[in-house]
Amino acid sequence: MANKVFCPKLLKNLGFHVRRLNSAPSPLSAVPPLNFTGDFNAVEPAQQINTTLHHHHDHHNVINFDDVKELFYGVPTTKLIRSSMTLQMAAIDPMVDLGMWVMNSKLMEMPIFREVMLGFVKNTFYEHFCAGKDLTEVRRTITNLSDSGLKAMLDYGVEHATDNESCEQSTTAFIQTIESTKSLPESSASFVVAKITAICTPRLLKRMSDLLRWEQKDPSFNLPWKRESLPLFAESSPVYHTCSKPEPLTVEEERDLQLAHERLGKICEKCLEHEVPLLIDAEDTTIQPAIDYFAYSAAIKYHKHDQPLIFGTIQAYLKDAMERMVIAKKAAEKMGVPMGFKLVRGAYMCSEKELASTLGFKSPIHDSIEQTHACFNSCAEFMIEEIANGSGAVVLATHNIESGKLAATKAIDLGIKNERQNLQFAQLYGMADGLSFGLRNAGFQVSKYLPFGPVEQIMHYLMRRAEENRGMLSTSAFDRQLMRKELSRRFEVATS
Repeated sequence: MANKVFCPKLLKNLGFHVRRLNSAPSPLSAVPPLNFTGDFNAVEPAQQINTTLHHHHDHHNVINFDDVKELFYGVPTTKLIRSSMTLQMAAIDPMVDLGMWVMNSKLMEMPIFREVMLGFVKNTFYEHFCAGKDLTEVRRTITNLSDSGLKAMLDYGVEHATDNESCEQSTTAFIQTIESTKSLPESSASFVVAKITAICTPRLLKRMSDLLRWEQKDPSFNLPWKRESLPLFAESSPVYHTCSKPEPLTVEEERDLQLAHERLGKICEKCLEHEVPLLIDAEDTTIQPAIDYFAYSAAIKYHKHDQPLIFGTIQAYLKDAMERMVIAKKAAEKMGVPMGFKLVRGAYMCSEKELASTLGFKSPIHDSIEQTHACFNSCAEFMIEEIANGSGAVVLATHNIESGKLAATKAIDLGIKNERQNLQFAQLYGMADGLSFGLRNAGFQVSKYLPFGPVEQIMHYLMRRAEENRGMLSTSAFDRQLMRKELSRRFEVATS
């Protein structure tokens, strides 16, 4: 949910350590993060993070969750009921297990059964977590969001391409998505989201990442295809994926790489034309160096004055996240390049651990959830202070209520609120609505991450949401509690 050569003194002088999320356990401090999977109960008490962040405001009072009428103003009662019921279903483990088993079974090869199941999914999880099957339906969703004071991140649900033809199809879909923003309510779309895996095959991204990692090991290693970029690695970055010197890219691979650059260039130019920034999603560490390379090289070439066009993604569950983000940000600043970041916790915890273990290395992911929380908060604080000093931009994508409160408090202390567009918050569509509305009411710009596309195409995304929701039960339960409280209030008003 990757950078290069680093001066260790830089981080020593930063002092961006964030206080513990809470001195005592509570449902809010335990809220698991955006796109984070795995066991959150395995927190070692001895590994608590030392913290030094002090705020003038009490961060617990920055976001008001007590006034549910104000929190859910503009949200139709029917939507509250549907949302509460869908989140309740997603919170029942046996139902999730059964659903995932059915979706992966041969039963889905039976036309009638498949039609029934897809109909059920469309009318429940799909309508809750997705914006629609096409841009016409998406416009309605975005209009409703805009009426609620929230913005939209448009994410066409296409992921891994297999060849140049599918890459071209994805590029066309991304460009159509960008063009669609001109027919939306003014300023209702905050970003268009693109996945590099949709415009460059994962196989080529893996080859590029291996070569970039080897260059990190041996700076004399020549990469004739490499364009100007920001640093891709830190001293602490894992490079165990590449055990031996890789073969150079073939003529065909270099041609495919050039085509991928051209596709990203077309997307960037269209974003500049329609004045909508581009958010590039992160993947696993096997291919992330190549994705960062695409993002950073494009950021150097495409921007408008001092406003970033490209936002790369930093996954805070990685041990090198803070170091990589700082050196990339400082390098961009030195070059006079406006660079934006989206900060998330991460989405590939199990696979990252398994890969590292298979190769005989320690996991690149923090050893405890508290360390991940602290890393996220440290990265957020660093970027907020950079913004306060007139440099950089960040999207804080989190479902963690405590992280939202800490970041909002820091921003208020530094005089950054809605008048500064370089700080934004984001949550997944259909999740953490309480946090979204609370931040909105506190005066911040908040976006919802809106995946869209045909039900069958979006199915893998929905299965991930269902699986990840296991780790988000605190957020889900808290949202359902707020929704029930507001529904009870509305019922009392209607019957009084």
